[in-house]
Amino acid sequence: MKIGNVNLDNNVFLAPMAGVSDMAFRIICRQMGAGLVFSEMVSAKGMYYKDEKTKELTAIDERERPVALQIFGSDPDIMSNIVEKYLNEREDLDIIDINMGCPAPKIVKNGDGCALMKDPHLAGEIMKKVVRATNKPVTVKFRMGWDGKSRNGIEIAKIAEASGISAVTVHARTRDMFYSGKADWNFIKEVKESISIPVIGNGDIFQPEDGLRMLDETGCDAISIGRGSMGNPWIFRRIINLMNGKEDIPPTDEEIIKMAINHMNMVCNLKGEKTGVREMRKQLAWYLKGMRKSNEIKNSINTIEDKNQIIKILMDYLTYLST
Repeated sequence: MKIGNVNLDNNVFLAPMAGVSDMAFRIICRQMGAGLVFSEMVSAKGMYYKDEKTKELTAIDERERPVALQIFGSDPDIMSNIVEKYLNEREDLDIIDINMGCPAPKIVKNGDGCALMKDPHLAGEIMKKVVRATNKPVTVKFRMGWDGKSRNGIEIAKIAEASGISAVTVHARTRDMFYSGKADWNFIKEVKESISIPVIGNGDIFQPEDGLRMLDETGCDAISIGRGSMGNPWIFRRIINLMNGKEDIPPTDEEIIKMAINHMNMVCNLKGEKTGVREMRKQLAWYLKGMRKSNEIKNSINTIEDKNQIIKILMDYLTYLST
């Protein structure tokens, strides 16, 4: 598959997730077969005013490429300025993605994220100016609409195509649904039938079979996996195996525990042990979800700040699971 001039290994992608799709997780998902990975969303204003924490979020490792950096904001001039000044010349960055789908109150109250869907004209101005500011492919992610009474995702998709956007990602929920209820895959199909640029479907892919079903039912060009990948990076490899007619082999307990430890080591190496251990608590809980007596292990881990102690607990737990 291709987005703009970027060649991709396949059409199974990691979705952008704040606090989840950091560098370590993106590298792991690429190793597990994801054809494209998206960064956590990055504030355009933060970049414009040279905020150090924002700058850290834009770091990219060669092992995760191809990668799309997702930016958010509602000022067309600031959005295009940071793309032209800071992102356009970066050779480690493949695609620029615009966030018009985040439902978080702290984002939409500033007119950013999904709030842009309430102002299609402004959304179009942002897309046009960002596209003009770069020679890299620009994509955009949006939802069905702000709420059930304003499902204007098809209008936004058509504006995106007219603005020179290279592909769109459709999260098949409205903003007021947040992540609840059932994603309306039929809406992804409607968007696909309305525009000619690639459409990436997103929402409710939790099992490998879900990925194939979304592609089949909607006709979308690619799928983007968010919550279904948390603690489960194998989902990319498993979907690709099914697509290629190969056997679907779930990870063993040993593979899961060792991946969790590998993930924690990577995060600690990148961010320091103190930050790494704290950030990994939620990730480790996702890895252990559904395992026998995992709640006891999760509770133990949440009180410990020493990485080696956590590794010992996990390895002892693996021994328990093996008996």
